[in-house]
Amino acid sequence: MLTIYGVYRSRASRNIWLAEELGLPFKLVPVIQHYRLPDPTAAGAPLNTRSPDFLKVNPNGHVPTIDDDGLVLHESLAINLYLARKHGGPLAPANLAEDGEMTMWALWAATELESQALTIMYHRVGGPAGLVKDPKVADAAVAALRGPFAVLDRALAKSGFLVGGRFTVADINTAEVARYALAAPELFEAAQNVKKWLAACQARPAFKKMWAARDKEPA
Repeated sequence: MLTIYGVYRSRASRNIWLAEELGLPFKLVPVIQHYRLPDPTAAGAPLNTRSPDFLKVNPNGHVPTIDDDGLVLHESLAINLYLARKHGGPLAPANLAEDGEMTMWALWAATELESQALTIMYHRVGGPAGLVKDPKVADAAVAALRGPFAVLDRALAKSGFLVGGRFTVADINTAEVARYALAAPELFEAAQNVKKWLAACQARPAFKKMWAARDKEPA
């Protein structure tokens, strides 16, 4: 069975969403981010990313990690590419060219979007304990994302999806990164294809199921 280490309020949401899309049964081992705890090393602290037991699973000290019948993988976007390829179907690449495109979009989301999108979320919504929200920092991140959002908008203009004219793992991976920027609605208003695409992705039953479970977790 597939085991996912993490919590819904983490990048594990990406893997859980894909598992729901694929109809994969999975076991979730709750591992909370250490920075969300007053003292992650305290006696009785819940399993977290600095717990010795978890560091045996992922020595990097991050979630998510999966154990798929003995294969241990880290990095949420790579995990999703692996699971899609393994289980096939319309979410997976149909050929080598699509495989390359899906890998490209995963790396693009990680390098072009994620850092600035997280900065927007942290400084407009709230971030790790001790981080003081700074509107100027958020505004700078919005400015930095206008170019990448324009790139994404043009890519979505033809079919409304990123690869193969259909909803795939590339959309899941990229949408879950773009979601962090929702605290900057001005980005989405300037990129209507992105706005419609993200709404369509988040309207899917598998996303709604994942999000409902996420809402039940402590913030």
